[in-house]
Amino acid sequence: MMGWYGGGMTGFAWMGMGLFWLVLLGLIVWLVLRLLPGRSHGAPATPGGTSGTRTMPITSGVEPALAILDQRLATGEVDVETYRTIRSTILEGRGGAR
Repeated sequence: MMGWYGGGMTGFAWMGMGLFWLVLLGLIVWLVLRLLPGRSHGAPATPGGTSGTRTMPITSGVEPALAILDQRLATGEVDVETYRTIRSTILEGRGGAR
């Protein structure tokens, strides 16, 4: 037959092509999941950052747990009684310093 060049793709070429598409599809899925907003485990809150829905305030010398607790009180997630209970528990766990 004229114009018949070789026997087509080999088994290794088919496996390589399949691997390429699997990696490409996995990369696309990973990027979509990474970029979706509102994921709690996608990106941790960073000081002053913009990832996720909540960010930790930039504080100097303040314990992160107390800063988070203060933020939760300010946004109304906890009431004053709960705030005092949790704050005393945190301070007792640290040995009462502060």
